[in-house]
Amino acid sequence: MEYVTAVPHPRSEAGEPTRSGRRSLAVALLFGALGAAVALLASRQRWAEGTATVAGGAFPLTARGSDVTGVPAALAIVGLAALVAVFAVRRAGRFLVSGLLALSGAGIAAAALLGASDGSALDEKAAEASGDTSATVDALSHTGWPYVAAAGGVLILVAGLLALRYGRLWPAMSGRYERGTGAERPRRAPKPVDPDRPEDIWKALDRGEDPTGA
Repeated sequence: MEYVTAVPHPRSEAGEPTRSGRRSLAVALLFGALGAAVALLASRQRWAEGTATVAGGAFPLTARGSDVTGVPAALAIVGLAALVAVFAVRRAGRFLVSGLLALSGAGIAAAALLGASDGSALDEKAAEASGDTSATVDALSHTGWPYVAAAGGVLILVAGLLALRYGRLWPAMSGRYERGTGAERPRRAPKPVDPDRPEDIWKALDRGEDPTGA
């Protein structure tokens, strides 16, 4: 008597790279777009505040993120452009653009953290308000928006690292947008003119043809 042992076939792993590519693509797009939006929003908020002594009184001063440093906003735009450009290039070009995306995120985080304790922007405003170039701001305090901008930079950095790791599995721009051939499609030959149909005669005249066929 023969015994038949049912041995399960090993699970196919052919589709695993495709699934990993799709998941990483979705996460990278989400993190990249969200990080850029957060960095741009945070750069427009108030990062520092204080007071300046003007004519014997205290004059309140505030500094937005763009007053402290313009790096986060600029790199957020660069990061968005790099995120879109990832799909327009292939192979080495995609690797370079992915690296630019990661560097943009790292630069945003570094600039935001450096600006979290910077009071030079308020000192300049205090000097302008008091007319004294040596004036400095008093009661200096900082908000949490620089750290929000840094978090946005971290999201973009993660998107760049995902592009570096899984970018080769991501789809590229359709080939029809990349073909630059100058060949024109052959024009369809016009229908023969029927002399008994006035509309055919008028159409031939509109095309600049001789309806008589001479």
